[in-house]
Amino acid sequence: MIKNSKSSEFQAGKLLDKINLPSDLRLLREDQLPEVSKELRQYIIDLVSKKGGHFGASLGVVELTVALHYVFNTPYDQLVWDVGHQAYGHKILTGRRKIFHTNRIYKGISGFPKRSESEYDTFGVGHSSTSISAALGMAVAANRKEENRQVVAIIGDGAMTAGLAFEGLNHGGTEKSNLLVVLNDNCMSIDPNVGALKEYLNDITTSHTYNKVKDELWKLLGKISKFGPDAQHIASKVSDTLKTALLKQSNLFESLQFRYFGPIDGHDVDRLVKVLKDLKDIPGPKILHVLTRKGKGFKFSEEGNPTLWHAPGLFDKTTGKIIKAVSTEPQAPKYQDVFGNTLVELAELNLKIMGITPAMPSGSSLNIMMKAMPNRAIDVGIAEQHAVTFSAGLATQGMVPFCNIYSSFMQRAYDQVVHDVALQNLHVVFCLDRGGLAGADGPTHHGAFDLAYFRCIPNMVVSAPMNESELRNLMFTAQLEKNAFPFSIRYPRGQGVMPDWKTPFEEITVGTGRKIRDGKNIAILSIGHPGNFVVEACDKLKMDGLSAAHYDMRFVKPIDKEMLHEVFSKFDKVITVEDGCIQGGFGSAVIEFMVDHNYKAEVKRLGIPDKWIEHGEQGELWNECGFDANAIVEQAKKMVLQTLLVE
Repeated sequence: MIKNSKSSEFQAGKLLDKINLPSDLRLLREDQLPEVSKELRQYIIDLVSKKGGHFGASLGVVELTVALHYVFNTPYDQLVWDVGHQAYGHKILTGRRKIFHTNRIYKGISGFPKRSESEYDTFGVGHSSTSISAALGMAVAANRKEENRQVVAIIGDGAMTAGLAFEGLNHGGTEKSNLLVVLNDNCMSIDPNVGALKEYLNDITTSHTYNKVKDELWKLLGKISKFGPDAQHIASKVSDTLKTALLKQSNLFESLQFRYFGPIDGHDVDRLVKVLKDLKDIPGPKILHVLTRKGKGFKFSEEGNPTLWHAPGLFDKTTGKIIKAVSTEPQAPKYQDVFGNTLVELAELNLKIMGITPAMPSGSSLNIMMKAMPNRAIDVGIAEQHAVTFSAGLATQGMVPFCNIYSSFMQRAYDQVVHDVALQNLHVVFCLDRGGLAGADGPTHHGAFDLAYFRCIPNMVVSAPMNESELRNLMFTAQLEKNAFPFSIRYPRGQGVMPDWKTPFEEITVGTGRKIRDGKNIAILSIGHPGNFVVEACDKLKMDGLSAAHYDMRFVKPIDKEMLHEVFSKFDKVITVEDGCIQGGFGSAVIEFMVDHNYKAEVKRLGIPDKWIEHGEQGELWNECGFDANAIVEQAKKMVLQTLLVE
């Protein structure tokens, strides 16, 4: 149920205000589309500046979004957006403008396309590079059902670097399905793009040979619709001419049997409409290469740092000043920044250390090392599988790679972790950012499963720090030569708890926890950051006359058996707390130990339940899942007082 307590405070322009669905947009004259684009861009600026969210990507595709919905008969014709950061304009034009102020807010609409939210959201996204494969599946299905349906995948040049995108292209070229891939080329993902594909696309856009004939080709293409049955013949001539123009520069997309058109200006809505109308009449797989600019139409993002304006938070739309909460109290750092700075410290001590990330240097703070040690920190592009196996290759040569990937993104490289790292027992340190509930990005980004999916892998160490000091110590421990095996460290999105976080390094014996406080009524076992909730809960329980012992286990695997023997020898009431899935996670490991060693106790596992958790502030989601401090207190009281009443 989408929360919409009041109508939106944001006012749309005169034309946009009349557009509730794309069918309304298609009633307008073509010469009105530039004004619609202008109003749509301003609406996004007005709203995101006050409510937050992804910014630059959506501004960059305003004209493309308007043109696509104007030319194609959506939702019958299907648009598949890659990643979804850029889909705000799409959502606003498809019936959600009046509730768009709830975007990314708890119980509001999702920040990404979502099938259950709208029939115009044809495929749920959040991770990159899925659009071509999904759109091809839809196009093949349309063929089999003999439906005259257009299917369009809109993918960025950053997302095109992933293996899955190539797999979709490789298959798509062999099908005769009516698939159009729009390559939105802005030289960015979240951070600037890297790799050979970036250079290749740059060559296409700057080729003198190509540009010499480009205008002639497009004039010819513009005449296609007038030829009726001969359109296919003309399209073939266009294709042949383009190939001739690029004889000295092989075209990757043509070699995959996609007809390539472009590049064209992605901010010229009139040109986009004309080209898209012509491409509708050309059968088979096609690629339209459009050039756009992230943050287009907002001078501060155009002139400033595009990475900063990907998702800047709240800002003053007049001055461009980003609004940050002001506090007189010392603030704890973000866990990701502790990781980034600590890795530099460790790399100064250990020349074998290297940092690896798949296209998230700023999101993971590996950019700190990239700036300090550019030859030892590598962004491999949106390629999680490659990042893991590349790290494995480094490890075979005695290097110590810190492979830094978001928890939910690591799911894409699971086989590489199993087959290429763990099976060979290689010294790769996996630092999993966004472990647990990630907040407003929602279920596509929640790191719910890593504790469960890593702890079942032989040779793998699975750990989680309760605070910044523990993160530093785990990183220090992981890089030691004596611990030359697969080692994972997961930590959450957002701030830690220690303003004075830069503590001296101390080795932690692998597989050992620590007792935070003793108690007599109940034992509470935690893993990772939720241990801070337990500290608060224990204080509250003490005020109510109940005594709870708190154990910070630190490792899910190997789990501290000596500590668990102590727990089950002393307590018959136990609570486990984790910011991860209950099935197969930390709590399950504790129960397995209890059963294997013939202990009997009442154990309550608190964590992420077996359902998809939607978006919202982290505190709201911890509360919903029932493992914040208040929920821990409530559960402990229920278990202890029940025993006291029986007695």
